[in-house]
Amino acid sequence: MTPAQTDRTLTLPLSRDLALRRRFMVVDEPLQGNLRFGLLLEALDKLAEEAALDYARSAHPQARVVTAAVDNILVRHPPDVERDLELSARVNHVGRTSMEVGIRVTQPGDPPLHVASCYFTMVARLGEGDEARSVPLPPLEYPDERARHRERRALERRDEYRRHLAASDEPPDRAEFELLRGLHRAQDVPGFTGLLAAELATDAWERMFPEQENVPRKIFGGYVMRRAYELSSICAEHAAPERPVLAAVNRVNFFHPVRLGDTLHFSCRVVHTAGSFVSVEASIERRSRDRTVRALSNSCLFTFVNVDREMRPRDALAVYPTTFAEDARLLAARRQHAALLRHAHRGWISEGWTSEAPAGD
Repeated sequence: MTPAQTDRTLTLPLSRDLALRRRFMVVDEPLQGNLRFGLLLEALDKLAEEAALDYARSAHPQARVVTAAVDNILVRHPPDVERDLELSARVNHVGRTSMEVGIRVTQPGDPPLHVASCYFTMVARLGEGDEARSVPLPPLEYPDERARHRERRALERRDEYRRHLAASDEPPDRAEFELLRGLHRAQDVPGFTGLLAAELATDAWERMFPEQENVPRKIFGGYVMRRAYELSSICAEHAAPERPVLAAVNRVNFFHPVRLGDTLHFSCRVVHTAGSFVSVEASIERRSRDRTVRALSNSCLFTFVNVDREMRPRDALAVYPTTFAEDARLLAARRQHAALLRHAHRGWISEGWTSEAPAGD
């Protein structure tokens, strides 16, 4: 099977379906960028699942697929809630048991908009519950240079994330050390009124009900990701005095499935700001109904941009860490942001960030 044979599309008819348009609105008033990106993430995850499931079932008719990760969703243009959204999915690469599904989000019209490019890693599974196991998949055929280029980019994204993990425990380099020293010194200045990282956190609890079930006894990962995004957007307001809108989904990891009856603890914190950008880290802990199991189900990193009503970027507020753990989170987010800059060509991320020197340094 070739990549083109795995294509699936979904159109969200926002221009014609007024009830759907209202559901996707952030606020009920004319506003640029007035689209609930969390709901879009949920739709994207479902489409990625369907594309991957078609491929997996070509070899294993009883197979299911689960989301393992979401990597580098870059917002290239703010979406217009009054125009249709077209979601086009394709399997770009197949490993032994996993697949990368790329989804292009566009809005037709004059001018046509390329809203975002998204990459989901899906894993094929057989069985249910504790008996479920990953299963090998047939290789994908790459008939032309364009298909081979997409495969290479998928492998590069995988390798880049592995390099990030390997570098996450590395000590700060000279520039990073000077940045942290300046942020800590600023707190010793009489009359300091900056935002302390410890104060920029938001959390919430939620029970999982049958309404959110996807595969038997397990909760739809897209719903969990949407809730994490929505809470992260609220958290970003701590450091974005105008309005935070999504610039990128750096990474979402799915570690453990969420089951019916689980209680989820969502924890979000602003970990880094630079220029107009705000990085928010989210973690989700699942607790079983009988309270015997606690595990990290998801970790997320979102990048928001602080904009005014006309969508012009405005500087976010500086964040000041006080502990080693907060220093480490700041550096990890800063490094991931730098990785995005290396391959962003359009959108807010491509504009880079402004000087990070803290006031008084």
